[in-house]
Amino acid sequence: MKELTKWLETNKITEIECITPDQTGIARGKIMPTDKFIAEKGIRLPESVLMQTTTGDYPDNEIYYRLLDPQDIDMELRPDEKAAFTVPWAQEPSAQIIHDCYDSMGNLMPLSSRAVLKNVLKLYEDKGWLAIVAPEVEFYLTKRCTDPDIPLEPPIGRSGRQESGRQSFSIDAANEFDPIIEDIYDWCEDMHLDIDTLIHEEGAAQLEFNFRHGEALRLADQVFIFKRTVREAALKHGIGATFMAKPISGEPGSSMHIHQSLTDAKSGANLFSNKDGSASNLFYNYIGGLQTYIPQMMPIFAPNVNSYRRYLPGANGNAPVNIEWGEDNRTVGLRVPKASPAARRVENRLPGADTNPYLTLAGNLLCGYLGMTQDLKPRKPVQYRMGGEADETVPWNLEAALDEMASSEVIRDALGTKFVDGFVATRWAEYEGFKRVISSWERQYLLATV
Repeated sequence: MKELTKWLETNKITEIECITPDQTGIARGKIMPTDKFIAEKGIRLPESVLMQTTTGDYPDNEIYYRLLDPQDIDMELRPDEKAAFTVPWAQEPSAQIIHDCYDSMGNLMPLSSRAVLKNVLKLYEDKGWLAIVAPEVEFYLTKRCTDPDIPLEPPIGRSGRQESGRQSFSIDAANEFDPIIEDIYDWCEDMHLDIDTLIHEEGAAQLEFNFRHGEALRLADQVFIFKRTVREAALKHGIGATFMAKPISGEPGSSMHIHQSLTDAKSGANLFSNKDGSASNLFYNYIGGLQTYIPQMMPIFAPNVNSYRRYLPGANGNAPVNIEWGEDNRTVGLRVPKASPAARRVENRLPGADTNPYLTLAGNLLCGYLGMTQDLKPRKPVQYRMGGEADETVPWNLEAALDEMASSEVIRDALGTKFVDGFVATRWAEYEGFKRVISSWERQYLLATV
């Protein structure tokens, strides 16, 4: 705590948000004065927060009491000194510090999404490998709307007009939102978030920020904080920001593409390339692992019922509905960008922006790890434009995806049965809540006709 205490003093921090990501990626925790934080060196929270759904509900009693202590006991949260960030939008000097969750025996809580990623990274560490990732995060800016029955609209830009039509990579369209973009960049710089490129995506008022490549745990932390940053910047300017996978009907969905490569932990050499510059066996094994295990991991890459609205089989949607791979091919699910041997990597284009960054990175890296340790071979690369035909090996709806993950013994062995059961249970609980809501489509087309 010495370095962290010094950092708090240097930044004159008076208040601290002690946070940890739940399974959805929502920040849960407590806010306390700095002197109390330093004295207590951590906080306690009920372990049930790790089984909380987006709506604040919990799975049914049977699974809840099987996975959690029936007395709803506390877990211990310990701060990660390398995951301390300022809160630049706060009115007084504040910090947000990410914590890890431990049980009474000092073990990481298996239901913690951050613990899941740390456990996968330990597999890499034991092999002398270091996973390098670079997320690309898309989101929509929207006009403020407090009625969930009213469709979202683009906000008013600097010109006083709403954006319309397709504006992919338009500089002028991005400049419409300069005030909020400048705040995002300034705040990210203040927090030392490694954001790099900004582009205007295809949708109306849809933006994408790319992160510089780095170690997986630190990038997961940064994406977790970045989402909070964007929402706060939007609030400051009287508009909304959403990372929903498909927030607006007729507009493209929002993704979180993950670039990933493998390096030697000691030398830093890219293990996806041989010394002569050609692709290595580990590179092909990694892709083979993604193709083999993505179907069993889909609830991690697409965790909500809305997530699957991005995937439009047969409609040539902007999200891939396949797990083919190809070099410099944006129509496949697993793209290999054109790059030097030292920068050889694979990009998974399936995950949505609504995913938990810790679980998304853990899922990608676990698929690749299994491919490398099991010597799995990929399919032949695709050298043509893929159409909208859906890959039959992948579950393209939440119900099928949850069943697939729940029945996978390989995933249970790798991630732990308790996590798989808990994660699947929270997804089912949310889905059951969704099914209780009657949609406007049902009222419009069925009310007077069936």
